[in-house]
Amino acid sequence: MKGQPLDYAKILKLTGDAGFDVSQVKAAVAVLEYILTNAAKYDCDANVLEMELQQLGLPKEHTTALSRPYKENQESLRLYLAQQTLKLPGLTKVDWRSEAILGSSLGKDVRSVSGHLLLETGGRKVAFEISQDKLAALHGELLAAKSLMDSVKNGI
Repeated sequence: MKGQPLDYAKILKLTGDAGFDVSQVKAAVAVLEYILTNAAKYDCDANVLEMELQQLGLPKEHTTALSRPYKENQESLRLYLAQQTLKLPGLTKVDWRSEAILGSSLGKDVRSVSGHLLLETGGRKVAFEISQDKLAALHGELLAAKSLMDSVKNGI
């Protein structure tokens, strides 16, 4: 679960007397990995995990055998999962300017406002021009995305 490969030969040897074939053992390992990973992800207490597994029908000795190492490794598993989440490089430089065009030599009334942005992240520069309406929409969407990311960050 922490990025280390499993020794299926050892697992097959341990489960040999149960009569499981390779696909059944892999399925059981995948289920256990899913349960333990999500328990750590959502900060489930070891006692609650043990009770929930018993409610699913696992015998008490099996749930105890699963919850004990989970409790011992819960924090390191949470740290490992946090390191595996998507992380993007932050902005290193932001330059901007705004332009207001009040008129033109063509005699037309051309009132418009636009913004020019230069964003730099990880050595990559992105420059663009944006109208006032699109800038307001972009600002609203970025605030909503930041709020969503903050709620996800606080939930993990």
